[in-house]
Amino acid sequence: MTLYDLLAAFRNVRWHQLLGKRRLLAGEPLVRERGLVGGVRYWDAQCDDARLTLATARDAMRHGAQVATWTRVTALAKADGRVAGAHLEDALTGAIGTVTAAVTVNATGPWGDQLRRLEDPATQPLLRPTKGVHVLVRRDRLGHEDAITLTSPIDGRVMFVLPWGDFSYIGTTDTDTTESPDEVAATADDIVYLLRSANSAFPNARLGEADVLATWAGLRPLVAPEAAMRASSVSREHLIVEGSGGMLTIAGGKLTTYRVMAAEVVDAVMQRLEAQGYPRVGRPPTDQTPLPGGEAADLEPLGSPGLELGLPIDTVNHLVRLYGTECAAIFNLVEKDRTLLQPLDPRHPAIQAEVLHVVRRELACRVEDVLVRRLHLYYEVPDHGAAAAATVAALMGRELGWDLEHSAREAERYRAGLSRS
Repeated sequence: MTLYDLLAAFRNVRWHQLLGKRRLLAGEPLVRERGLVGGVRYWDAQCDDARLTLATARDAMRHGAQVATWTRVTALAKADGRVAGAHLEDALTGAIGTVTAAVTVNATGPWGDQLRRLEDPATQPLLRPTKGVHVLVRRDRLGHEDAITLTSPIDGRVMFVLPWGDFSYIGTTDTDTTESPDEVAATADDIVYLLRSANSAFPNARLGEADVLATWAGLRPLVAPEAAMRASSVSREHLIVEGSGGMLTIAGGKLTTYRVMAAEVVDAVMQRLEAQGYPRVGRPPTDQTPLPGGEAADLEPLGSPGLELGLPIDTVNHLVRLYGTECAAIFNLVEKDRTLLQPLDPRHPAIQAEVLHVVRRELACRVEDVLVRRLHLYYEVPDHGAAAAATVAALMGRELGWDLEHSAREAERYRAGLSRS
């Protein structure tokens, strides 16, 4: 742990602390006592991955980028055998178009090899995708205050039990898979593995499948190693390669290194542009520039306007935690229309004003955008947001010009998707 702190170059929140058995159990009484000698408390960070990705895209828009959601690449545009852009299709309307580019970057994660084959059908795979699964349970089933690092007795892998409001995330798995990134999902074996691993650290919890409120799965776009090794041993380092048609592909890496990866990609793009006669531009200070919503280090004062509007403390805390400084925009919506302070679901702190906010500012186009990736009711209420779907669709319809039939169809589409998940 001393090495961990040193690698942080003294920029971590605090230096690690050694905890004796008695002190550890005082803070985490449900942790397995048998064989326990003590522990270490160290500081790290957690984030909402969907919101981090969204904030990054919005910050790019603020600096002039054109961002399109629900848009697929159907083919690469080529000129003299070189990649010169992409042919696109709007998945919502069916509209098609072409974007031209002096340099084309493939930053599609686990879809990377799929796009590379559009450049060169004979190209060899670059990736070794591994599957990561999490399960969500009620936090009171485990009774923990802090994040817990544990080792699975099944295969010796390091895992985490992470607090997130009233819930706990347990994960993750790390297994090879041939599943498509469009269809990857948690299997029964994945769930059993995670629950058995958590139960080894929290034996009195006796977690079972009935405790699982939600699951999610994704693929890590790891660079395939030359030698054979277990999935969890594959390097998380990233790599930039140029294809036969000149397309740059960024592969590997982790969410925590995304900004460094992006900076290296931009440097590679600038080298190509300069070779084509474009003027050099300076590197932007993205390592010092806060993303939208992250402009204030102290979040506590941000909730005061919400309390003055009469919003419940749980809702205010939810808005501050989810939107940071941008919660002010939601308070303004409520101030103008008090009906928007109504909850979307009585079991969740999200309110109707948030739907308008995420449509206007956060590129939400479908009900699932709101309930799954923006407000997370899909994970945090027992019916996964089914009861809220009609209200969400109606509010979205007001903003997007949907008629009643379209709104009803969008709500039904969401509920039908739940039955298949």
